Amino acid sequence: MHKRRLLWQLFPVYLLTMLLTLLAAGWYGSRTLKEFYYEKTGGNLMSRARLLEEEITRQLAKGEDYHRIDDLCERLGGPASTRLTVILPNGRVVGDSEKPADEMENHADRPEIIAALAGTPHPSVRPSDTLGIDMMYVAIPLERDGRVLGVLRTSVPVMSIEGSLRAVRWQVAGGVLVVAILAAVASWFLARRITQPLEQLKRGAEQFARGDFSHRLPTGDSVEVAALSETMNQMAAELDARLRTVIRQRNEVEAVLSSMVEGVVAVDQRHRVITLNQAGARLLTANFETARGRSLEEVVRNPRLLALVESVFSEKEAVEDEIVLYDPDERYLHAQGTVLRDMEPPGARPGEIGVLVVLHDVTQLRRLERVRRDFVANVSHELRTPITSIKGFVETLLDGALQQPDDAVRFLSIVAIQTDRLNAIIEDLLTLSRLEQDPQRTDLTLEPGRIREILESAVAVCEPAVTEKDLTIDLTCDPGLQANVNAALLEQAVVNLVGNAVKYSDQGQTIHVEAEQVPSGEIVLRVRDHGCGIAREHLPRLFERFYRVDKARSRKLGGTGLGLAIVKHIMQLHGGRATVQSEPGEGSIFSLHLPHPVEASEPA
Repeated sequence: MHKRRLLWQLFPVYLLTMLLTLLAAGWYGSRTLKEFYYEKTGGNLMSRARLLEEEITRQLAKGEDYHRIDDLCERLGGPASTRLTVILPNGRVVGDSEKPADEMENHADRPEIIAALAGTPHPSVRPSDTLGIDMMYVAIPLERDGRVLGVLRTSVPVMSIEGSLRAVRWQVAGGVLVVAILAAVASWFLARRITQPLEQLKRGAEQFARGDFSHRLPTGDSVEVAALSETMNQMAAELDARLRTVIRQRNEVEAVLSSMVEGVVAVDQRHRVITLNQAGARLLTANFETARGRSLEEVVRNPRLLALVESVFSEKEAVEDEIVLYDPDERYLHAQGTVLRDMEPPGARPGEIGVLVVLHDVTQLRRLERVRRDFVANVSHELRTPITSIKGFVETLLDGALQQPDDAVRFLSIVAIQTDRLNAIIEDLLTLSRLEQDPQRTDLTLEPGRIREILESAVAVCEPAVTEKDLTIDLTCDPGLQANVNAALLEQAVVNLVGNAVKYSDQGQTIHVEAEQVPSGEIVLRVRDHGCGIAREHLPRLFERFYRVDKARSRKLGGTGLGLAIVKHIMQLHGGRATVQSEPGEGSIFSLHLPHPVEASEPA
C-alpha cells in the first residue's frame, strides 16, 4: 500500500474542509441574497403599484374610456423602468406600458391575476408570453366601494435582477477566493506545525536506528510531543548503555575466541553455525567471514565431525573423537563436543540451544609419535645389523675359525668394519643430540665468515672420495661474500651434502658447489649433482633421521641415515633452512638458506 507523508494527509483535509465551508457559505449567502433581492424587488413592485393604485382606480371608475388608461400606463411605466398593466376582472387588458392593450390576449389565467382577484397578491416569476423573457410580476386588486374594478400589475425583467445579483456574486466570489488563499496558507502552516515535530522525531529515530544514541530530540511546545521526545531520549540513553555493554562483552568473547589456539564451532538446533573462531576456520579450511548463519553441512564437509555433532544432539552428553582431514595435507584434529546451554536466571533450568565443538590440532603430536616410532624402529634396525654381523663373526671365531689365520684375519677385518659403522652411527646420534641442545646454549656464536673459504675447506675434506670416483667439483662463489655463521658447523653441513653427492654420482660426472646472495637478501649455498635423483613423494621426509629412499643401496654405500638430519639442525641453529629439489634421473639440488648476511668486503 502506497504511503504518504502526514503533511500531505493533513493539509488537503484542512484545505478541503475550509474550501467546502467557504463554498457552502458562499452558496448559502448567494441563495439568501437572491431571495432577499427578489423579495426586495417584489416589495418595490408592490410599492409602485400602491402609488399608482388611486389614479388607475379613478380612471377605471369613469367608465369605458380605456384609451386614457393605456396612455397613462405608457406615460408612467417608462420613467419608473417598470411595466404597468391594467386588467379587467374578466381578463381583458385595457392598458399596458409595453404593448398596445387591444393587441394583447386575455390575462384571466395568469397566476398573479388569479391571486390578486382572490385577495392574496404575491410576487410571481415566470416567462412573459408577450415579451418572451422572464419577468417578475406583482398584481393588486383595484377596488371602489367594495367592488373590484380591475387589477393593476407591475413587473420588471428578471435579467435586470440577475445582472445586479451577478455583480454581487462576483464580489462575493472574489472575497471567497481571497479567503480561500488565506485558508490554504493557514492550513499549510497548521499542518506544518503539527507534522514538523513528528518529522524531527522521525529523524531522531532514524539516527537511533543507525546507532547514534548521543543525539537528543527537541522537546517542542506541545505537551504530548515533549513527553514523547523525553521518553525517546531516555530510551536512547538506556539503549546506548546496554549496547555498549553488549559490544564490550562481545568484544571480550571475540578476543578470547580469536586468541585461542583451539578451534571453536557452535551450532544451533537447526545445525546452523552460531560461532566459528579464526582458529576453527583455519583448521576446517572454512571461510571465517561467511560461515556464521550457514548450515554446518555447507561449512564443514567432514563426515566424522558431522557424525560427532549428531551424536551430541542425540545422546545429550559430551563426545570425543579424532578427525583426519586431507585438505591438502594430512591433519589430525581431536574433537570434543558438548551440549550448548543457554544462560538462564538463577534457579531456572538452562535450555539447550545447540552443540559446542572444540578442536585441538594434534597433527604435530601425531607426526612426532610417528617419527619417534620410526626412529626407534630405524635405530634398532641400524644398530642390529652391525651388531648381528659382529656377533656372528665372533661366534664363528670362537667356534674354531680363530685357529685358521687367513679366515680369522678376514673375519676380524669384517668385525672392524662393522665396529666402525656402529661407531659412526653413535657419533652421528651424539652430534644430533648436541645440535638439538645448542639452541638452549649461550656459547654458540655466529661470526662473520667468508663463505668461499668454508666451501673450499668442505671440498678439501671430500677430495679423496672425489678423486677415487674420478669426479669433478665445480666451485662458484664470490670471494667477498660473507655471512654470520659458525664456520665449523656450516662446513660439516656442506661436507655432508658434498659427501652424499659423491656417493650418488656416477664416475666421471661433475658436482657443482655454488653460493650467491638472492634478491630477497638470503645467501643460498647449493650442492648440485647429476645422479639418480629422488622421487617427489620422498622429498618431505628426506631430512628425517634414518629415512632412506633406497635402504639397500644406502647401506651398501656406507651411510648412517643421519647426515641430512644433521644438516637440517645445523641450518636451524643458523636461523635458516635446508631445502631440496630433485627429479628421478635428473639429479638433485640441496640448498642451504642463510639469513641476515653481513656487508661484503674486499678480500684480504
